[in-house]
Order: sequence, then structure tokens, then C-alpha cells
Amino acid sequence: MTHVDIPFLRYLDEGGRPVATLPTWLDKELLHTFYRNMVMVRSYDKKAIALQRTGKLGTFPSHLGAEAVGIGVGLAMQAQDVYVPYYRDMPTLFVRGVPMEKNLQYWGGDERGSVFNKPDGTPSEDLPICVPIATQVTHACGVAAAFKLRQQARVAVVTIGDGGTSKGDFLEGLNCAGVWHLPMVMVINNNQWAISVPRKLQSSAPTLAQKGIGAGVPSIQVDGNDVLAVYDATLTAVERARAGKGPTLIEAISYRLGDHTTADDATRYRDAAEVEAAWAKEPVKRLRQFMVERGWWDESREQTLLSEAASQVEQAVAAYEAMTAQPPESLIDYQFAELPRDYLGQRQRIIDKAMAGQGGRSYE
Repeated sequence: MTHVDIPFLRYLDEGGRPVATLPTWLDKELLHTFYRNMVMVRSYDKKAIALQRTGKLGTFPSHLGAEAVGIGVGLAMQAQDVYVPYYRDMPTLFVRGVPMEKNLQYWGGDERGSVFNKPDGTPSEDLPICVPIATQVTHACGVAAAFKLRQQARVAVVTIGDGGTSKGDFLEGLNCAGVWHLPMVMVINNNQWAISVPRKLQSSAPTLAQKGIGAGVPSIQVDGNDVLAVYDATLTAVERARAGKGPTLIEAISYRLGDHTTADDATRYRDAAEVEAAWAKEPVKRLRQFMVERGWWDESREQTLLSEAASQVEQAVAAYEAMTAQPPESLIDYQFAELPRDYLGQRQRIIDKAMAGQGGRSYE
């Protein structure tokens, strides 16, 4: 195969040592913001898995190992931009203002957990969590097209996993973004595994980023374990789109350290040595080592943060457990953008018909 040169961005190596001239925007407070959010997400992730294991949550997709991708992307966006997530995007949703208990509500089986508000309490225009893979890319095209038609200085940012890039929705959205020159940023979280299928069986292309070349979309790879690189690349792409210069495709190279979801057992198809090697590159430790070397972080701050993270997560769990559950038949409520005439009557007839088919038994 012909090699295609794709730019690759990295600021910190595996030990947190600078390998390139650091960006001008870098300062201690911003690094603390990166790190605090990454630690908070990891604490939440661990608790959510425990809730699922004890029957208090449905199937849950861990974000372990890709915290730098989610946090870097989310903090590079502006409030007026619109985020179009897929199911493994808790970190970005959190920095966009979604409370942890809302995310727990969603993975607890309640669709109200995917209706978001901004930090000030007003309704958010960020789209709901998308579980069917790749369909969110075409949704983002529609959002970005609306911004362009309205001549608004706003950007649609969409994320997708490496497995999703094999779907037609991704390729169609990529082509649409290029042809229409949309204010859009597409971020591939290449965590090396699409459930049990490794990256090498997803595509024979040397990089996933080069898929943008045929669509006329500028493309770049970044070290997804380096939050500085993710943030910098996303910031550049978002501002480029805002200035009317079109879309960008970013491939962030990370690694899924945990199972695909709590319904999966990755030890059945992944080599333990591969996972162990990936832990040596993980993003949280890398950023901490960089800050410690600069005198910007110490063990006292670390222990305080861990305590704060545990407390915040427990508060979110308490808020989630206090929520009133919806009845099973409420799932029908989400089939309509607006309720049709005699909706309640129609819903009851559907329920009665379903129960009749069950021999009169209730769903419980």
C-alpha cells in the first residue's frame, strides 16, 4: 500500500517528558483543570462499574485509558458549539456541564438522562448519547449545515470509535462535510479495539486519519494519551471551522484499558502483555509526572483531589438512587418529537395489546 504522510502531534512522551516545544497556551491552572477532570472521570468510571456489578446500573461502557481524549476535546470547545457524542463520551459530557447523576440515570435505563442542560440550567443543544455506532456523524453534518446556512460562528464536534469508521454513516458524513465545507470537527477515538475486533482487522490503511484525504478533509493524528496534544489539535480544528475554513478529522491514538462494556470480557481475546504495555502509556500518570517535574503537583494535592473525587462521585450516586424510576411503558414516550392527538389513549391500547399477548401477565 502507498504510504500517506499524515501529521502526528505529541508534546509529552510516556514518562511525561516534553518531546516538542510546548504550546504557548500552556499554564499551571489549565493543566490542573485537565488533571482534575481526568481523575474525576476515572473515579466515576470505577464506581459506575461497581454499580453495574451490584445490579444498580445497566450495561456500562468504561472510558478507562481514553480520559485525555474526552477531556481534551471537551475543554477545546466553546459554550455555543454543539457536541454530538457516542456512547463512550462521559468525560466530554462532564466538562460540557452534564452532572454525573444524569449519566448514571441514562445507563440506568432512563432516557431522561440523555436530555442535557447547560451549567446555568438552560437547555443544552448538545445531542443525546448515540449508541448505534456512526449514525451520530451524519447528525453532526446536519447541525453543522444549519450553522453554515444561518451564518453562525458555531461548530459541530462529533466523536466516534475506531470500529465506527468502518460504517457507511461515517464515510457518508465525512464526504458530506468535505463537499459542503462544513464547520465540523470529527474526532476518532482509536482505542485499538472494536469490541473484540482489533484495529488491524478494521482497515488495511496505515492510519484512520487518512480516510479524510479522499473527502478533501484535512486530517491529523495525535497521541491520545497526551491531553496537551488532544486539546491543541482540537482547539486548532475548532477555530479553523469557526473561521469558515471547513472540517478537520482528528485521529487520537489511545488504548481501551478495560472491557468494551460491562457485558464483555476482554481477557478472552486480548493478550495480557499487550494490556500491560498499554498501562505504561496511560494518560493520567503521564500528565501527573509532567506536573510533578515542574513543581506544579505533589502528593498532598493528589490525596486532596482523590478525596474530593470520591466525595463528588458518592454525591452523584446518592442523587441517582433518589430518582424516581419511570414505568417500563414510558419507553413509548420517546418515539415522538411531539405527542400525537389521543396519545395517552394510544399508549394504553399498546400496553393492553402487549399484555394480552403475554397472557395478561405484567412486565414485572
